[in-house]
Amino acid sequence: MENTRRSFLKKVTAAGIGTAGLALSNNAAATTVVNEVSAEKKKKTAGKDDGKLRFGFIGTGSRCQEHINNVLAIPGNKIVAICDIQQGPLESTLKHIAKFNVPAPKVYTGGEREFEKMLNNEEFDCVIIASPWEWHVPMSVAAMKAGVPYVGVEVSAANTLEECWDLVNVSETTGSQLCILENVCYRRDCMAVLNIVRQGLFGELLHATCGYEHDLRDVKFNDGKHYTYQKGGELRMGPTAYAEAQWRTNHSIHRNGDVYPTHGVGPVANCLDINRGNRFVAMSAMATQSRGLHKYIIDNGGPNHPYADVRFNLGDIVTSMIKCANGQTVIVTHDTNSPRPYSLNFRVQGTQGIWMNNGNYIHVEGISKNHHKDPADDWFKKYDHKLWATLEAQAKEAGHGGMDYIMMYDFIDAIKNKKPAPMDCYDAAAWSAISALSEMSIARGGALVDFPDFTRGKWINRKASFAL
Repeated sequence: MENTRRSFLKKVTAAGIGTAGLALSNNAAATTVVNEVSAEKKKKTAGKDDGKLRFGFIGTGSRCQEHINNVLAIPGNKIVAICDIQQGPLESTLKHIAKFNVPAPKVYTGGEREFEKMLNNEEFDCVIIASPWEWHVPMSVAAMKAGVPYVGVEVSAANTLEECWDLVNVSETTGSQLCILENVCYRRDCMAVLNIVRQGLFGELLHATCGYEHDLRDVKFNDGKHYTYQKGGELRMGPTAYAEAQWRTNHSIHRNGDVYPTHGVGPVANCLDINRGNRFVAMSAMATQSRGLHKYIIDNGGPNHPYADVRFNLGDIVTSMIKCANGQTVIVTHDTNSPRPYSLNFRVQGTQGIWMNNGNYIHVEGISKNHHKDPADDWFKKYDHKLWATLEAQAKEAGHGGMDYIMMYDFIDAIKNKKPAPMDCYDAAAWSAISALSEMSIARGGALVDFPDFTRGKWINRKASFAL
């Protein structure tokens, strides 16, 4: 399986795909991107005279600009440098930053490892990585080895088990705090449910479901002129495509597993205290046949379209079941190639009650009448998390319904106060490992596979810390 993955990454490099035009040649490169930072560099303080936190960004696509909105909306921050090898995203991001009437950051561009120069030349309090998936680990590792105290990496944080261990090992060795930027953990309803769980209203938790069920067919074949092919655009993927279609579609060609698990599993893991008194111990996964992307090509481009002969490996629906050390089960679903409404399919169920996102209701025995399904919004108002209650006005205009702002606020609070990352390297590894483990299990006919303990036993005594 690992040889297949290495082969895939080499093919990605040859294709030159990526929002930032970046690709890996192999996993070894991911773990040896920079040498240990020099003592002289560690002592440098230039740029901190104004007391503002110094941010750097690697990868300057639309996700980067959303993060920039929130970093600059929160007082006390500045952007020192940005890095990308594609001029279009760089120029767009510079224009975006200029709207805030702040000094323009330094720009690093050129070769595919230009980010190393940025990390070695500049001083940062935090570097945020919003590049294609296959570059998340090499860039995170490089930033931590360069002495950046806080590193925020977009989801999913890693693609292989080796990469998951790289994030943990380098964070532990360097002392840098790695934070997986899983914004759904800060979704208002998810945070309210976490409050309800922590107050014991659902009793002892038994089971949860979650997933990423989102029709991404137009995202995977995006020409940059029209968001959907039905509106008159071209079917396009690879180097000449737009944004994620440059690289994300290739994962659907070469992989078969849950390639994007963290939006669903992150909030559920917080409810279950994963890595903090509980952990994932084993997993099994299965996938349906692959039909959706091929059908999309035929329906919109015809049987003679150049992509008509492309073989997609990713099953249209991937279902993973996870067993927890404390007995609970979790079902995670990945479904991005089918015509369907968006859903993260949340369900949190205990001995005393249940929340079901689909239908948006809560039932708590002894409070709800009989088996009445109370409107969840009534509960959410009562158990609204303090971050939302305090920051609702500021978050109102931010991306993804405000949860992007709440996430960045919490992350910056950790940086300012030198606290542990809200969602740390162990979370990044455990949540992201579902991708590799699901691929392994599917390749073995749904066989049960062991879930690594990325905390090396520390989960037993670690205490819940997220959003307290």
